[in-house]
Amino acid sequence: MQDSYGRKIEYMRISLTEKCNLRCRYCMPVDGVDVKTHDDMLSEEELINICKVAAGLGVKKFRLTGGEPLVKKNIIDICKKIKSIPGVEELCITTNGTLLPKYIDDLKNIGIDKINISLDTLNEEKFKYITRVGSLKDTLDGIKSAIDAGVKKVKINSVLIGGFNDDEIVDFVNLTKKYPIDVRFIELMPMYDSGDFKKDSFIPAQTVLDKLDAAGIKYKKIERIDSVTGKPSDNGTAQLYRIEGALGNIGLISPLSHNFCSTCNRVRLTADGKLKPCLHSNQEINVKGLDIQEIENKFKEAIMAKPAEHDYLSSESRTKAGRNMNQIGG
Repeated sequence: MQDSYGRKIEYMRISLTEKCNLRCRYCMPVDGVDVKTHDDMLSEEELINICKVAAGLGVKKFRLTGGEPLVKKNIIDICKKIKSIPGVEELCITTNGTLLPKYIDDLKNIGIDKINISLDTLNEEKFKYITRVGSLKDTLDGIKSAIDAGVKKVKINSVLIGGFNDDEIVDFVNLTKKYPIDVRFIELMPMYDSGDFKKDSFIPAQTVLDKLDAAGIKYKKIERIDSVTGKPSDNGTAQLYRIEGALGNIGLISPLSHNFCSTCNRVRLTADGKLKPCLHSNQEINVKGLDIQEIENKFKEAIMAKPAEHDYLSSESRTKAGRNMNQIGG
């Protein structure tokens, strides 16, 4: 299905839960989230019905996020059911990696296509600072488990934060030489205002290439290939590069300096049953408690409500999303 600007909507990101076992400073408050009742959240049956409707309208790719999706008790059952829906061509998950060793065999057996693992630093002390409660070893063990299991695609998502991890860019890039993984650098988005991030924390993704140039590391831009069709595609959030001798790619995701709204092919579903046509808009369309036909009508409404682009974002001009990142789903 196409939106009113001719963009083909084929991708849905689903927040399974607002809960997380970490407390990353750009994502959620130190005390966690306001606890909602079980009845406030989508049931498994409601979630699967929404996914069936989405697939029937042409959504081919589904990504499960959170919070932390692996804290969801019925995560494996949810994955199995989504994967079995006719029309679903790709099922992915974004996780902090800490629970992957526990679930990786089940996820691989289900046929999970891609796993994105959030990791903002390779330094233990900085990891404890940014996550407030985490252990770097747990996430590294999670990454290793995904690689060892032979998941089709493993990616590391690293949020660029000036004065925090911009001195580790080359170290992250070198991981693509050692392991068959992609490392994606994401500009810090002005979502949750924790007071930890000042104007100089928001650095452009171009910083990555500048650091590689300064270090004399050669790289080339590579063509994006659609993971479903296998053909060249302009869709996707990342500009891709590869350094000489690497096993994986470098991705630059620039929601602030160069937004990719013109090729946005996604909608988002929150854990409490709201469709968000745009991450940075406060517009939400409820699909909880509805029958199949009502869900389809609301889904079409959400697709047609997608704006041409989101408002300008900067350290001073914050998102209008109306939620913290853990409540939307990355």
